Amino acid sequence: MKKYTFLFLSSILVFSSCVSKKKLISEQKKVQNLQTDSTRAYASLKDCNSNLKDCILKVGDLEKGKLQIQKEMSNLASSSQTTIENSKMTIEEQAKRLQALQTLIQSQKDIVNKLKKTVADALINFKPDELSVSIKDGKLYVSLQEKLLFKSGSAVVDPKGKEALKSLATVLSSTQDISVVIEGHTDNVPMKGKYEDNWSLSTERATSIVRILTNDYKVDANSIIASGRSEFYPVADNTTTEGKAKNRRTEIILSPNLSELFKLINQ
Repeated sequence: MKKYTFLFLSSILVFSSCVSKKKLISEQKKVQNLQTDSTRAYASLKDCNSNLKDCILKVGDLEKGKLQIQKEMSNLASSSQTTIENSKMTIEEQAKRLQALQTLIQSQKDIVNKLKKTVADALINFKPDELSVSIKDGKLYVSLQEKLLFKSGSAVVDPKGKEALKSLATVLSSTQDISVVIEGHTDNVPMKGKYEDNWSLSTERATSIVRILTNDYKVDANSIIASGRSEFYPVADNTTTEGKAKNRRTEIILSPNLSELFKLINQ
């Protein structure tokens, strides 16, 4: 009986020992799993903290950027307002300048138109085939034909030509702030005799007229320029007799003083 009881107790002890060992191993695995999970959780928490820190920094940068943008927008709005105000001033100034230019240009036109009428009235006794008065490019052109002024190949002004110049001189002497250019023109027929070429003849004719205007009729010499254009500025076809006759002319070009206009343009 005792023997069986001993064996029974021994079996219980052995069984209990086995159960306790299995339980211990199981618990140890649970502990290991918990440690592993804890390590992973800690690593994950560390990553989350790192990401959170980065996010906080980015939010800070975004806030700074937002403030900078707001500041720039405020400056831009202020600058735009100033620019608009300045633009308005500039537009107003430009409008005034344009109005002043238009007024001055119209004034110059009025002067030339009035001068044309005065010159035409002074030369009314001469025929249309002897002279003409016209406006071109804001200037007054008095075109005197050769037959009114000179004999062929000569630079000596005829008496009838002097009468025309006298009438014109009266207008020039009574008109202020105009410049006078005397241009001699010829046809394309080569010169023979006294003058070397058409350059010489055209220049000498212009000079002869200047001398008469200034010496005989006391026109201010400071306002007159003499020039020869030879055959190179024809107004008609040099292949016909009529065309050649029209090209043999002397042009007296009257220009109003444009200094005020240029001054305004260059402002």
